[in-house]
Amino acid sequence: MFWRKKTNGLLPPKSIPEAVGRYMVVSQGQNPDWVWNLKAVLRPNAESKDSFDVRVFEPSKVAGLGIKIKDYNSLNEHPELIVFEGWFNKRTYTVKFEKKPNPG
Repeated sequence: MFWRKKTNGLLPPKSIPEAVGRYMVVSQGQNPDWVWNLKAVLRPNAESKDSFDVRVFEPSKVAGLGIKIKDYNSLNEHPELIVFEGWFNKRTYTVKFEKKPNPG
């Protein structure tokens, strides 16, 4: 259908997935008020149809810099804006962060 854009599986920013937010609050002891105001960009993970690579960022910092985050790859040019990065499985609620957290 002509009105559907090809996105290569990349999704626009949205609220962080519940599994990711819960992991950040419960396992990492992050402030829930801060965590639930973060945004995430996802891309399908090649290892499993239920897994997604995830990058978490603070929308207020992004807006302050005048940067537009359209999808997962938008943060390639601005790695300093990534608060957490890793993957999660939406079926099993497994979360793994591959980058050491550096909350702002």
